[in-house]
Amino acid sequence: MVDLAFVIAGSEATGGAGLQVDLKTFQQLGVYGVGTTTCIVSFDPENNWGHRFFPVPAEVIADQIQAATAAHDLAVVKIGMLGTPATIDVVAEALGRQSWRHVVLDPVLICKGQEPGAALDTDNALRTQVLPHATVVTPNLFEAKTLSGMDAIESVDDLAEAAKRIHDLGPQYVVAKGGVELPGEDAVDVFFDGNEMTLLSAPKIGSERVSGAGCTLAAAITAELAKGTDVARAVRIAKDLVTRGIKGRVSANTPFDTVWQGA
Repeated sequence: MVDLAFVIAGSEATGGAGLQVDLKTFQQLGVYGVGTTTCIVSFDPENNWGHRFFPVPAEVIADQIQAATAAHDLAVVKIGMLGTPATIDVVAEALGRQSWRHVVLDPVLICKGQEPGAALDTDNALRTQVLPHATVVTPNLFEAKTLSGMDAIESVDDLAEAAKRIHDLGPQYVVAKGGVELPGEDAVDVFFDGNEMTLLSAPKIGSERVSGAGCTLAAAITAELAKGTDVARAVRIAKDLVTRGIKGRVSANTPFDTVWQGA
């Protein structure tokens, strides 16, 4: 029997992030992907590749979720970019409507196409309405600082403290990602299960962030959980897949490279 994974996330037209990356990652790991689109993000090549953000109407998101969950018996879901409080309301309601074996949250807090006030409203709604549903949450350095309420994260010890604080908000497991932004030769993430803190390290590959790394990590965790892998092993498999994907990165006419899930 085929393993199924559901993703609720935004679309990113270049193929380097969002729903496109999630479904590619599911496929790479042998999982059948089902997706709901929450918003459409398209980079603007005529404006320094800035973000153009268009939210899908909440009722259309609700329709997609209804169709997906009626067609398939879905028990594992990844939540990516939601983008607006109205979207978060719909998704939170869907999460509470049935029992999920696992919910993986990639807490995309800020979309560069949003006004600061709207972004803050979205951040607060995500923290209160979706985060408590999460089995696993995978914040990057900025997201970990925001969710934890810390002024700065400048070391692995700081990152570990942020993971503990985020765990107190409700998720069962926290994967806080240091990536290339913390000092040192290794890209270090921390995995906190509520009791034990585990460091996950791999040599840094270049000094710049690669688009799609966070989406790929969370999607790979989701795929492995859908296959029945335990959480700690799922996180390690995902870290290895992302490391290979960064090594095999895809270049384009954009000022950034993207992860290649098939590397």
